[in-house]
Amino acid sequence: MFEYFPTGPYTWNLSVVATLNSGGLIDEVDRACRPIKDAANAGEDAGTPDFLRAWTALTDQLVGQAEEAEKAGHVRTAGQLWFRASNYLAQAERMLAHSDPHRVPTYRRMLEIAQKAFETHSPRVSRVEVPYEGTTLPAYFSSAPAADDGPVPVLVLVNGLDSTKEHMYASNHWEELAARGVSCLMLDQPGTGEALRLQGLTARIDTEAWGAAAVDFLSARDDVDASRIGIAGWSLGGYYAPRAAAFEKRFALCVAWGANHDWGAVQRRRRQREGERPVPHYWEHVLWVWGQEGDENDLDGFLDFADAVNLEGVVERITVPFLVAHGANDRQIPLEMAHRSYEQAVNSPKRELRVFTPEEGATEHIGLDHLPYVSTFIADWVADTFAELGRATS
Repeated sequence: MFEYFPTGPYTWNLSVVATLNSGGLIDEVDRACRPIKDAANAGEDAGTPDFLRAWTALTDQLVGQAEEAEKAGHVRTAGQLWFRASNYLAQAERMLAHSDPHRVPTYRRMLEIAQKAFETHSPRVSRVEVPYEGTTLPAYFSSAPAADDGPVPVLVLVNGLDSTKEHMYASNHWEELAARGVSCLMLDQPGTGEALRLQGLTARIDTEAWGAAAVDFLSARDDVDASRIGIAGWSLGGYYAPRAAAFEKRFALCVAWGANHDWGAVQRRRRQREGERPVPHYWEHVLWVWGQEGDENDLDGFLDFADAVNLEGVVERITVPFLVAHGANDRQIPLEMAHRSYEQAVNSPKRELRVFTPEEGATEHIGLDHLPYVSTFIADWVADTFAELGRATS
């Protein structure tokens, strides 16, 4: 993986490479990061205020340029600037501690910038609300151009432990799907993104509950082929998505974008400082996600809870096409978990394990070191599989 901070923390380097592989420009990223090289050496937790200040300054610059471009009537130029500003601020916000007073204001600003990007850069992406247990789940919906001529298949894309629908938007995976005739619902499910930050909805083990809500919402749309709704999840989504597909039988296919077969075991390794962690202020973040704040002194109890976040006895219930995509050098989730998910999915009519190697790139966690390469592979697999399913039912 390209490591901007040669002696700096993994979490900082992961953010930089994720930003660059989601449309960030190396000159802009360098201008943000150059002043904080020393701060990186102070440790991932201690340096996050410096990281936020540097990346916010870059965001401010791009926002100013975007506003000037709009005033001049240069909508395309403005759209590119709003899009990159959304990407940069999303990575800075991701690094903050839950208790940081800047977290919620920064996230609210992200929402505003993303909306400006839709209006100027991505007019086929819009904000939607998915009804869920007396409230709603926030999401972005990308309508494929093919939907103008009739209902099309849809992929529900879900977060991991620390990502948001704004990261999904920046990844451009929705655009790859759209070019292949597939729409995309980028969902902030409970425990992630806006659902967690602004609504206080924490994660749940039985992910089929919110999975069903997403299917209900999509099935009611005239532009959706309700018989071809799939689900994909990256990082911890590699647990969330397979669990949802195993019990919500209306999902037509499933992708584990980074296999997270036994999340509890990963937490026990992290407590022993084995393997890398995705974000600074790690245990504070994890307890917030799962609604167990205040229990940092009782990690033993939390780890006992976390043991239930696993796919043993679950993936056998998946009866639809199932893709497991994993990096050979994933420093967060051991490769053997990908093999376990694949080997146990014995009732999937089409199962595939795709391991990305150092020689081709995309070998790190969810392929962030070569994200477009993984994204296009998954988009091709999803489009091909939906086509096969369409022929089977025609």
